[in-house]
Amino acid sequence: MKIYNTLTRKKEEFVPLVPGEAKIYACGPTVYNFIHIGNARPICIFDVLRRYLEYRGMKVTFVQNFTDIDDKIIRRANEEHTDYLTVSRRYIEEYKTDAKGLNVRPATVHPLATENIDEIIGIISTLVEKGYAYPVPGGDVYFRTLRDREYGKLSHQPLDDLKSGARIAVGEQKEDPLDFALWKGSKPGEPSWISPWGKGRPGWHIECSAMARRYLGRTIDIHCGGQDLIFPHHENEIAQSECCNGVPFAHYWMHNGYINIDNRKMSKSLGNFFTVRDVAEKYGYEPIRYLMVSAHYRTPINYSVDVIEQCRASLERLYNCRGNLEFLMRHSPSGEKEGERAVRRRLEGYQDKFIESMEDDLNTADALSALFDLAKDINTSLNAAAAPSKELCASALDLFNELADVLGLLYAKKQDSADGEIEKLIEARAKARREKNWAEADRIRDELKARHVVVEDTPQGAKWKIVE
Repeated sequence: MKIYNTLTRKKEEFVPLVPGEAKIYACGPTVYNFIHIGNARPICIFDVLRRYLEYRGMKVTFVQNFTDIDDKIIRRANEEHTDYLTVSRRYIEEYKTDAKGLNVRPATVHPLATENIDEIIGIISTLVEKGYAYPVPGGDVYFRTLRDREYGKLSHQPLDDLKSGARIAVGEQKEDPLDFALWKGSKPGEPSWISPWGKGRPGWHIECSAMARRYLGRTIDIHCGGQDLIFPHHENEIAQSECCNGVPFAHYWMHNGYINIDNRKMSKSLGNFFTVRDVAEKYGYEPIRYLMVSAHYRTPINYSVDVIEQCRASLERLYNCRGNLEFLMRHSPSGEKEGERAVRRRLEGYQDKFIESMEDDLNTADALSALFDLAKDINTSLNAAAAPSKELCASALDLFNELADVLGLLYAKKQDSADGEIEKLIEARAKARREKNWAEADRIRDELKARHVVVEDTPQGAKWKIVE
């Protein structure tokens, strides 16, 4: 598999530290509010990365943190006259609701920054001992950026350019404008922990370095997140981790592109800021998931009402293909027929196209095209008129579900008890039609219609689907 590495600015063959295993760290949300539509992209995309590597037989350790102590969380707690724990725990649970709705699998570990204070203090202490960090009166500890000769290697920005945009804020006691806080001395009314430099709390960047090291080791395979995190967050992570540990922090860096709203940057000031919950309540979660995988992860994507409606329509096409296959499986005869082996091989060719696309820097757009090509071939070659065998239908259905599952799609409409009730109604309607009890057949059809069930009569029996 080739991955575009932000660090080297080129596609590279993915060679894990341990053959057959992958250690991945994904920057998670700061839990002070519901996640917004932009947050959904890295959450979904790197879930697909994990799914694909597992699909190819790798053992994946996937760590995604929760930043549960931060200026925004403290500000929210003060606004609500509560404490940071109440705010962070609430929005962790809200995140889990949205992640489940988006069909994102729970990480192997979801560490909290506040559960790793000892690890954080240990790294800062090492940096101070090595001369890469320095405490100042008041309890703050800063990273000495100019001491790191490789600083700027991820964002590919010369130090002079970085320094031109850096400033020392009022109250800061930095040696240089580029220096950044590792530890913040306590302020009245803020949560704090005891450290060698006095009471305080960790800076944002050091939290991820500590959690990545504790749960994945000093060097990891892949570090991923949104493009907006390249500088300063990920740049600072590299600096403090490598200066502390003396080894490379991550071999591959993956960053997803931005999301625009109606072709404009999402911003609260522009009034085009949408949470995942807002969109899901109107359109459902799965169209959001579909949108996130419909384009290559490094390209910008645009969200609009028209786009999300198109995603719903595209999903309906895939669901119809699966529904047709399930119907044929129930009504087709057993026993593979002449020529079906060739059909099976042709359908398996779409799996090769799917894998080829995913191997090329996780190209979900082309992989999704391969899934639609498979669906088109299935609809053309496996239908009631062709009378395919049960075995061929089962093979096609397994392949179709397998590829959709790698992308995390086709999960919202599962077979449930309501489907069983619909099947019984359809059987009762068929019985009434056989007995020429047209009034009863019409009554059942009306009941099905009230449930938004559309029935199509075929020589093999009645096919049905729900149309919202």
